[in-house]
Amino acid sequence: MNIEYSGINELKRAYVSKDIKPSEVVEAYLKCIANEDSRIHAFLDIYSDEAIMLAKTQDELLIKEDGLPELFGIPIAIKDTLCVKGHRTTCGSRILENFKAPYDATCIKRLKNAGAILLGKTNMDEFAMGSSTENSAFQPTLNPFDENRVPGGSSGGSAACVAAHMCAAAIGSDTGGSIRQPASFCGIVGLKPTYGRVSRFGLVAFASSLDQVGPMTKTVEDTALLLEILAGFDDHDMTSSKKEVLKYRSFLDPDPKSFTIGLPNEYFVEGMSNEVRSSILTMVKKLEDLGVRVKEIALPHTEYSTAVYYIIATSEASSNLARYDGVKYGFRYEDAKDLLSHYKNTRAQGFGSEVKRRIMLGTFSLSSGYYDAYYKKASQVRRLITDDFRGAFKEVDLIVSPTTPTPAFLLEEKIDDPLTMYLNDIYTNALNLAGLPGISIPVALSNNGLPIGLQIMGQPFQEEKLLGLASLVEKTRDIHIAGVPKKT
Repeated sequence: MNIEYSGINELKRAYVSKDIKPSEVVEAYLKCIANEDSRIHAFLDIYSDEAIMLAKTQDELLIKEDGLPELFGIPIAIKDTLCVKGHRTTCGSRILENFKAPYDATCIKRLKNAGAILLGKTNMDEFAMGSSTENSAFQPTLNPFDENRVPGGSSGGSAACVAAHMCAAAIGSDTGGSIRQPASFCGIVGLKPTYGRVSRFGLVAFASSLDQVGPMTKTVEDTALLLEILAGFDDHDMTSSKKEVLKYRSFLDPDPKSFTIGLPNEYFVEGMSNEVRSSILTMVKKLEDLGVRVKEIALPHTEYSTAVYYIIATSEASSNLARYDGVKYGFRYEDAKDLLSHYKNTRAQGFGSEVKRRIMLGTFSLSSGYYDAYYKKASQVRRLITDDFRGAFKEVDLIVSPTTPTPAFLLEEKIDDPLTMYLNDIYTNALNLAGLPGISIPVALSNNGLPIGLQIMGQPFQEEKLLGLASLVEKTRDIHIAGVPKKT
C-alpha cells in the first residue's frame, strides 16, 4: 500500500482490516514532507512530535477497540488562518509571526474529536488576500505539477500539500474562490460550503460576510466525510446554521436523470482558454449522454461580480484588520515617539504590500463622501447577483462552469498586475457574494499536463446535490486525477 497516495477512506478501510497502524501512516507522510516540502514550500509549521505521539497512542487503541472515530489516524494539514491552541497562527503575515493561538477553532476541535492527527500549518497569501500564494510574507508555494507555476491561492499551501501527497487531506478557507481556485490548479477536490454551514469561530477574518471554511481532498467521498465532521451549528458563531447536517456520503450514487444543470452564458466568454472551454464542454456532453438534462441560463449581473466583490471584501478587511495595531498582540514597532507613530510604523512594517493595498481600497470605499457611491452601491448590486442565482435555480438544480479561466499560471506572471490577478477569480467570487456552495473537481489535464477544474454551484444548504453530481463527474472523466501521479 502506497500510504501517502491514499485518501481518507482508503486509510479508514486499511485501519479496519488492521493492515496498517497510525504511526506507520504518520511516519510515511512526515517522510514525504521531508522529501517534497523543501521544493514545494507548502508548510509553515510541522507538528512532527505531537503527530508521532498521538499516532502511537492511537496504535494501542486500534488493537483494543472496534468502534473508532470517523477520522481516526487521518493526517490532516491546516491553513494558517485557523487557530490551533498552543501553535502559531500567522495568517502568512509578519504582523502575526510569533502569535500563538490560546484556543482551538471550532472546526479544529471537531477534527480532533473525530480522531484526526494534525500535521501542521500550511502557507497562504497574507490574510488570505491573493490568488497565487505569492503574497505570503514567508515564502511562495510552488505547484507540484510544475514548480515554475503557482498553486493558486489563498489556500495554495493546503492545495499543494494534498496534491504532493504530504497529507491525506487539508482544510482551507474561501472568501472569493480561495479553496476552489487552488484546488483546480493542483488537481484536487475543493469545497466551499454554504455560508453558515461551517463555523467560522477561530478563523481569522478577512471579510466576515464572505469567509467560509471547507475541505480540500483527493476524492469527492473524502470531501463528503469531512463536511459531515465540520458542518453544524456552533454557539460561538451566531452566523452558523442550525439546519440538519446530512450523511453526505449517502448521496454519492445519484441517478443522472435526476439532475438538470445550467450553463451560464456569461461564463463562457472571451478570456477563457480554449483548453478549459473544451474540457468543460466535453464533460458536460458526457453527463448529458448519461441522462443529465442541460440548459443554458442567464446570470445577467455577472459582469459586476468582481468589482462588487473587491469593494465589499476590501471594506470588510479594512474594518477587520484595524485590530492589528501592535498593542495587544503581534508585531510591535518598538521605537515609536508617540501613539500615532506607533500605529503607523507597526502596520507599515507588519503588513505586506497587497494587504496595504486592500486596506486602502476598503478605507476609501467606506470613507465619508464615497460610501454611497461605492460600498452602498456594491451592496445593492450584491443583492441583484444573489437574485440572479435565485432565478436560475427555479429552472435548474445545479450550475456548471469552469473553476478558472486558465490552468495554473507562471510564478511572477501576474504579481505586478493586481487587476489581472483579481480577474483570476471571475468564476468563483459571485458564489461568496450570494453565500452559495460550490465545489471544484479536476476533469482533465492540459496539453502541458496541468489540471483543469470544473466548478459546480448549488442552492443554499444543498451540498448533497453538489456532491452527488461531483461524484458522477469523478466516475465519468477519462483520467484519474487526485494530485500528482504516482511515481513509478
